[in-house]
Formats: sequence, C-alpha cells, structure tokens
Amino acid sequence: MKKSIALLLCSLLAAGSVYAEDAALRAAIAGPQRTPANAARDPARHPYETLTFFGIRPNQTVVELTPDGGWYTEILAPYLSANGHYIGAGSNPASASEAARNSAARFAQKLQADPASYGKATIGIFEPPTTYQFAPAGSADLVLTFRNVHNWVKLGDPALKALFASVYTSLKPGGVFGVVEHRLPEDRPQDATASTGYVHESYVIKLAREAGFKLAGTAEINANPKDNADHKGGVWALPPGYANRDEDRALYAAIGESDRMTLKFVKPQ
Repeated sequence: MKKSIALLLCSLLAAGSVYAEDAALRAAIAGPQRTPANAARDPARHPYETLTFFGIRPNQTVVELTPDGGWYTEILAPYLSANGHYIGAGSNPASASEAARNSAARFAQKLQADPASYGKATIGIFEPPTTYQFAPAGSADLVLTFRNVHNWVKLGDPALKALFASVYTSLKPGGVFGVVEHRLPEDRPQDATASTGYVHESYVIKLAREAGFKLAGTAEINANPKDNADHKGGVWALPPGYANRDEDRALYAAIGESDRMTLKFVKPQ
C-alpha cells in the first residue's frame, strides 16, 4: 500500500499536479537582480504560481519566446544557472528590421551587464514568420511565452501553424509549452489581427492541438474578473501601460492588469 502511494505521488509530481515548495525559485524571485519596477508587478503576474503550474525544475532546458525587456529572464536565468539552461529566444540581431535589431541589442546588453546572474544564459533567434533558430530539435524541456500570442495572430493561420510547429519540434517528448495570454471572452468577436490585444482561449488551444500538443491543464492563476476586455485602446489602456494617459486612469487602475489565460500543453511521449 505504501509503495502504491509513493508511486502515485511520484507520478503526480512528474505530471506537474503536485508541487513541493521550490526554495530556489522563491530565492530567484526575491533576488537582488530583479528590477524594482518588475518586482512590483509580481502580485499581478504571479511568477511563482505560474512557473510551478508549468512544472519548472532547476535542471531543465527552458526557452522563453520573445523575452523582450527580460521580465521573466530576471527570474528564469538565475534559477536555471546552476543545473539547467535558459535560452532567451528573441529578435534576430541581423534582422532587416531596425526595431528588431535594437530589441536584440537591448536584450544582449541586459545579459552582458550582469554576468553573475545571466552569464550562463544563451540567446536564440525567434523572429516570426521567418526564423526559428532557438533550440535543437527535441532538446527543450519547457518552452514559455508570456502575452505574445496576440502579436502573432496578425501573421495569419499558415504562419501561426509553422510557429507552433517550431515550438513542438524543439521540445522533448513529454516537454511542456506554457502560454499566458490576454483573454477575450468567447462571446465577443475576435478580429483577424487581435487588434485589442485579447485572444480567445479556444483559439490558442485549437492552434496548439493542431500542432500535435495535448492540453494538460488550464489555470486561473492570472485571471482578473474585473477586466471585461472592452477598453478604448485595447488591453494597453490597463496598467502598467495606461495608453490613454490620464483619461479614466483611476478606472483602469481599479481594474488592474488584464484577465489572462494560463495554458499548459504537453508534447506526447
């Protein structure tokens, strides 16, 4: 009987259903390498709960797609530095786009400025719809993306399928694709470019399933029932962006950050 219970617990842990307290992850989140403005958003972004839901472990190879300013990089790279591997998959430094080149340069400079925290991190290229050079096939344990799917929707379904396929290819069998995205209510129409920044959860699940993934779990960790996803200027009206400046600022502050889906997909064994 005891042996059966032990085997059950092991299997639940492997599936990411039960989590022991991860002191190393807590330490990375509380670490001095965090930018104060980034750390101030923890109550809205729930990094510990989100990453443990995705089943992160300190010995994994973890890819973050489009790390941009490095909000999650500040947590992931130090956490993985001893026994794992962090790959920040962002813009191509040789891109035809000046904005993309500048983004790549800023991210590289962030890593170079703090070698104690980021010295073991590596950089990959993730530049939809043309370039996916971020990890060898079957090498990643975990691929993560935070609030980026709405930027990809405008590429159209064929390009989105290729993008999701690149993620699937990069993962080991049993590997996890974790997605956090602004959530559009299913009874509201979604335009072809996701111009408001919100996306139907069902659409993201459909894309992942078409790529071969299985939906392993959903979580309301990053839900915000006060957000009706109907704002002048889209999701960017909400904090921290306040795209409408002082117009209805108190209202948007009271709503807080966006309502977000949190989805865990698995590449079948």
